[in-house]
Amino acid sequence: MRVPNIVVIGSLNMDIAVEAERSPSMGETIMGKDVHFIPGGKGANQAVAAARLGAHTMMIGTLGSDAFGAELRNSLVESGVDVLGIKTAEGVPTGIASILLAQGDNQIVVVPGANAHCLPEDVYQHEALIAQADVVLLQLEIPLRTVIAAAEVAKRHGRTVILNPGPARDLPEELLKHTDYITPNRSELSLLTGMDTSGEQWKEAAKRLLEMGPRHVITTLGSQGSGYMKSDMHITDVPAYRVPVIDTTGAGDSFNGGLAYALAAGEDLDNAVHFATKVSALAVTKFGAQAGMPSLEKVETFDWSIVQASPC
Repeated sequence: MRVPNIVVIGSLNMDIAVEAERSPSMGETIMGKDVHFIPGGKGANQAVAAARLGAHTMMIGTLGSDAFGAELRNSLVESGVDVLGIKTAEGVPTGIASILLAQGDNQIVVVPGANAHCLPEDVYQHEALIAQADVVLLQLEIPLRTVIAAAEVAKRHGRTVILNPGPARDLPEELLKHTDYITPNRSELSLLTGMDTSGEQWKEAAKRLLEMGPRHVITTLGSQGSGYMKSDMHITDVPAYRVPVIDTTGAGDSFNGGLAYALAAGEDLDNAVHFATKVSALAVTKFGAQAGMPSLEKVETFDWSIVQASPC
């Protein structure tokens, strides 16, 4: 089978993860159990996910001229990501994400750092490589104008665009109309549409988002799985797998990397979403966003009959 070719344009962060028994209340100080320095960033996480599955994956982004930057570059190379498109911004710190892990979930604060210096010019510099991609995968931890430029360049060359709209913000029509697949979680869907997404209300919000321009809406629903909608407005529910959860930090990123891989490999949307669901299920069984990204062999050989798929 032909090796999928994926370009990821997005953020690179050092994740500083603190484990604690619970989240503190406002103004409260509590004792943590451990601290970890882990390569992260939504863009880098998704690039690693796709590369681990076997795709030729090139990352376009910006690192700082500090020790974190050098460490993140080396980590990507070790994971099989092509780092030709990553520049170093001199005198600028690498982006960080402060993550609190407590009670099986996470809270994250991102400081962009060098990610704010990932500019449209960087996209144009690598236009020839984007033109050869099967899928271009985008997120929102870099300047919005850079994301818009990337989507426009990709569509000018007829490439498939996946937009993971996190962190959530209002998005212009010019970006949405160049998006083939948009993958919000429940809270992102609510912000994008201004609608209630609790319970089954997310389905009405997904319809509204589809009307705003993207060709397909795929909503991730955590332990409830996901659902996707095509232009015919029909919603297909995809169940999640009940697996032992160690760390949910990379769940959404692994889903997007798996989705990009499957679509780039020529799978239809139904098969691609089911494949992405398996990738994300395996990812949360290990600690660390990038460390938990599974290989294609692991996804294909895992005995899925031993875990229960729960209905949405």
